[in-house]
Amino acid sequence: MRQFDKKLFNLFYLILVLGACVLALGWSSNLVLASGIKAANTFGGWSVHVMGQKKQKVCYIHGKPKKSSGNYAIRGDSYIQVVHRLKNKVRNEVSITAGYTFKKGTEVAVKISDQTFKLFTDGETAWSKTASDDASLVAAMRAGTKMIVTGRSSRGTLTKDHYSLVGFTAANRSIDKSCGYKN
Repeated sequence: MRQFDKKLFNLFYLILVLGACVLALGWSSNLVLASGIKAANTFGGWSVHVMGQKKQKVCYIHGKPKKSSGNYAIRGDSYIQVVHRLKNKVRNEVSITAGYTFKKGTEVAVKISDQTFKLFTDGETAWSKTASDDASLVAAMRAGTKMIVTGRSSRGTLTKDHYSLVGFTAANRSIDKSCGYKN
């Protein structure tokens, strides 16, 4: 009799654990859906994301470097984002996050082919000075094949992040379409 009780208990426990897993998976996927962010597609190393609806819609591209160099002990994630925000009439706003705090007063150099763009820094992020600078940088990214981002940390460490631009043009066209911009 006791052996039967143990088997029944094990079966009950297994059903309980499986049920909890199913509920947890359903709940976590609902959280992603509730956040309103959807990954629309990936083009090369560039992922496209869309969140919000109608005039509140935000569409952005996210890319990570293929290679990073520099003599640093600890560094967080580095990435580039290109954002459209309909509410603010923002198109192709470029931001570069370094994974460290930039040295105060320094600029980030972005080299694509024979062009170099200078971005100002604030904390861990670098930005173009004007919307026109963003447009020029995005045009170069669409025309190029690789990009090197050079920055200096608050500790003086020089870093270089190497990005592939393969797929960037398709990703940029995708956010244009998702946010209702003509190419």
